[in-house]
Amino acid sequence: MKKLSKLLLALSFVLSITSSAFAVTVVSWGGAYTESQKLGYGDPAAKKLGIPVNWVDYSGGLSEIKAQKEAGAITWDIIDVYAMDTINGCDEGLFVEFDFDKDFGPGSDGVKASDDFFAPMPSKCAVGNILYTWNYAYNHDTIGSKKPTTIKDFFNTKKFPGKRGIYGSAVSNLEIALAADGIKPGKGGAKIYEALNTEKGVKRAIDKIAALCNDPKGGCVFWSAGAKPPELLMSGEVVMATGWNGRFFGAQMSGAPLTQVWDGQGLDYQYMVMVKDGPNVASGDAMKVLKEMMSTEGLAGSAKHIAYAPFRKSSLAVIKAGEPWYKDGKTNMLPEMPSSKKNTKNYFLVDAVYWADNGTELGEKFEAMKATLK
Repeated sequence: MKKLSKLLLALSFVLSITSSAFAVTVVSWGGAYTESQKLGYGDPAAKKLGIPVNWVDYSGGLSEIKAQKEAGAITWDIIDVYAMDTINGCDEGLFVEFDFDKDFGPGSDGVKASDDFFAPMPSKCAVGNILYTWNYAYNHDTIGSKKPTTIKDFFNTKKFPGKRGIYGSAVSNLEIALAADGIKPGKGGAKIYEALNTEKGVKRAIDKIAALCNDPKGGCVFWSAGAKPPELLMSGEVVMATGWNGRFFGAQMSGAPLTQVWDGQGLDYQYMVMVKDGPNVASGDAMKVLKEMMSTEGLAGSAKHIAYAPFRKSSLAVIKAGEPWYKDGKTNMLPEMPSSKKNTKNYFLVDAVYWADNGTELGEKFEAMKATLK
């Protein structure tokens, strides 16, 4: 009887391991974002491939996956990460290096993957997932007859008097300030970062923001939570506010009379990585799921549920052909995509490496500037 019990216990353990390994585990940030991923490409991939996909929330960074590796108990297969985490994790051997064009295949238009994705990958372990943006919005019911249309208008208190809502840290603010001060971003924002690599350029950006915040006709209200900019606009506390396009779009879908301005926007991004020695990596199931989710149709699917742009250019054609694309069956999504041609006439790509190298120093300078405000 004891032998039989031990046998049954061992069998139960094997079955539990097999069953958990069969479901590919994808780790992301939770909330509406993960919901858009699950419904947009996770569930369709699982149905098409016959491979269950399990979604887990985390708070970012590499500490959890490092702990799993050290304990010899890796349970994650795929993780949604920031650019610098793909670089650091790749360097530390945490993630699988991709043979990009082979692993992800061409877009639906036949263009090879490395040319179909909007921007180059930050590491050999990264595949682009979505693009979101730092832009600004205004309340079109209260702004007056003249409407802002450029990044320069955000700083124009003579034409548009009133306070501005501004992100409370340096990142993106310095780039936006220089774009408003007359620096044409150049390809990917290269000219802006050339300026920010000099003390003169940094001072120019910080002085531009300080002037706006100290202007009697202007003033700044700093925010940190993504839900705050729409709230500031709706309450009338500010006349314009920078923010994340997805938050503005969500407020618009709830009936808020907001208009987004894309000129001078800062495109930011999220990536997927595949964990080395993940439970479904050796079998190839994790790669099958990741490839299907990051396909033209897969990435387009997420835009049915959230206003973040798919990283593949070919996905935009799918959205355009399927309009109205949003899940409500009424809203066109191409105008809401940060990477659409209409919205990328004047933009910069947020440089993760630049901020990793300079973020601490620039953050201190930005805080010092805020401390001098009247």
